[in-house]
Amino acid sequence: MDKKAKKGEYLDILLRSKKTIFSTEDVALLWGEENEGAARVRLSYYVKNGKLIRIRRGLYAKDDHYDRFELATRIYTPSYISFETVLTRSGINFQYYSTIFVASYVSREIEIAGQKITFVRMKNYVLSNTAGIEHKTGYAIATKERAFLDRIYVSKDYHFDHLDPLDWDKVFQILPAYNNKRIIKKVNEYFKHYKDAK
Repeated sequence: MDKKAKKGEYLDILLRSKKTIFSTEDVALLWGEENEGAARVRLSYYVKNGKLIRIRRGLYAKDDHYDRFELATRIYTPSYISFETVLTRSGINFQYYSTIFVASYVSREIEIAGQKITFVRMKNYVLSNTAGIEHKTGYAIATKERAFLDRIYVSKDYHFDHLDPLDWDKVFQILPAYNNKRIIKKVNEYFKHYKDAK
């Protein structure tokens, strides 16, 4: 929106948005509000009146049914869902983790409304490389090949339960993004082990 929202439209604009999580900056932009302070005051009013939920400082949701992946990637940006969260969903790892794992520029563990989120620090040049990252509504998520490589990137030795789901052509396409000899060597070892087991 390039023009300022009219009184009475503010909440509607948020409720119509596809996003389930909003930062103060998002809201100011959606409302065409140059003054973030004014947006913050209005947001506080909506929270007090039960129209919105304040999840943590500077982050708001329409209701309790917000997308947890969207929340996880909005706390520190840029970031994307990766590691065990993706590896488990794609059948590469069998152990279930309720924690959401996020690639980010910081290492942190936080809990919001009972949801644990682990942020794993990546170097900026890796984090900003979009190879093998898919954009969904409200968040970015690694493909299984990218999550596999991310895990090798941050862990010296790691046991993957089942490498069958990987598309190795995609693995080798994404690999240069890491610009790292150790990872290249390690990926080739995993690949050889996978081929030998066939």
